[in-house]
Amino acid sequence: MSDTMRAIEITKPGGPEVLQPVERPIPQPAHGQVVIKVAYAGVNRPDALQRAGMYAPPPTASDLPGLEASGEISAIGEGVTGLSIGDKVCALLPGGGYAEYVATPAAHCLPVPKGMGMKEAACLPETFFTVWSNVFMRGGLKAGERFLVHGGSSGIGTTAIQLAREFGARVFATAGTDSKCAACAKLGAEAAINYLDTDFVDVLKAEGGADLILDMVGGDYIPRNLQALAEDGRLVQIAFLSGPKVEVNFATLMTRRLTMTGSTLRPQSDLAKARIADQLREHVWPLLDAGKISPVMDSEYEFEQASDAHARMETSGHIGKIVLKVNG
Repeated sequence: MSDTMRAIEITKPGGPEVLQPVERPIPQPAHGQVVIKVAYAGVNRPDALQRAGMYAPPPTASDLPGLEASGEISAIGEGVTGLSIGDKVCALLPGGGYAEYVATPAAHCLPVPKGMGMKEAACLPETFFTVWSNVFMRGGLKAGERFLVHGGSSGIGTTAIQLAREFGARVFATAGTDSKCAACAKLGAEAAINYLDTDFVDVLKAEGGADLILDMVGGDYIPRNLQALAEDGRLVQIAFLSGPKVEVNFATLMTRRLTMTGSTLRPQSDLAKARIADQLREHVWPLLDAGKISPVMDSEYEFEQASDAHARMETSGHIGKIVLKVNG
């Protein structure tokens, strides 16, 4: 067996064209890690931000993009229990997913759900870790509450709609086209709001306000989100696609007892991510095994077409997840 592998690297900060195929050494598993022979790799916005030079990987992570993948375990490091060579898994990665092999903590691997293909399984980790940790662990969503997710047709959005629906919340979503709104409604949003012609603040206020909002837009959405919250409502921020700086009157946080919080996944400790994985295994994987929820797929690209996949994502025309076929 060769000791090198195909990979896609970021040759310099820039547009999709800076993603180029290279040969790299096959990684070896450190203590507590496994190496996965990658079948499919998920494509996510943080990959594009890293490519553009706006999101540096953690110091110990691979410089290659790719935060999630599916495949078979090909090597196991010391201290790993419960996994065997040949097991089919999907995994949250510290980076390095755009490659034929990737090393990741064993505790961040989850089994491929029953009846699910490798392509779909590659779409699970990044979005499900993000949604579960922010909507349920941090945001504390409960049955019967009103939940608003912006970017409802994105990978995060389509996951959040389904999980909130399954756990008994009333779901509202925003999107920018009628077809995207239709996709949100099909997944279980009782109101899919086209933000180009309808103000989500008015819609939510008419329902009594949102108990929880998951937002990746930021910018001028921040004060509007605070207006759209019910008393004692919570706003969870996971990205700032329209920028992180805006003028806000925070008096409403006091007078209406609002909570504003947020998180990013990648910088969190391996232990924190392992705890999220444990909760997913207990609460969410049974729903995937039963076919009650599933990832929404947009498109698949050949491994060498990573630049085309990034270009597709940056049009924001996609509904659901984009994947690279590595060894599928």
